Amino acid sequence: MPNGLEITKAALDDFKKIQAYMQLAKKENAIETYAELKKEYHTLKAVLNVAGVNLNDIDEIKE
Repeated sequence: MPNGLEITKAALDDFKKIQAYMQLAKKENAIETYAELKKEYHTLKAVLNVAGVNLNDIDEIKE
């Protein structure tokens, strides 16, 4: 069973990927794709906030 640090690391990795995909979707004007990615972005952001991760420096989207 993964511990809290492993879960947080996985969420951080996913958060980084989602942000990259969101930036690409925005560049390509993929509105529906961006909206779906944004849902996952908010979920991961909430998980990381609960884990006590300071997102100020790593949150490139700021939504």
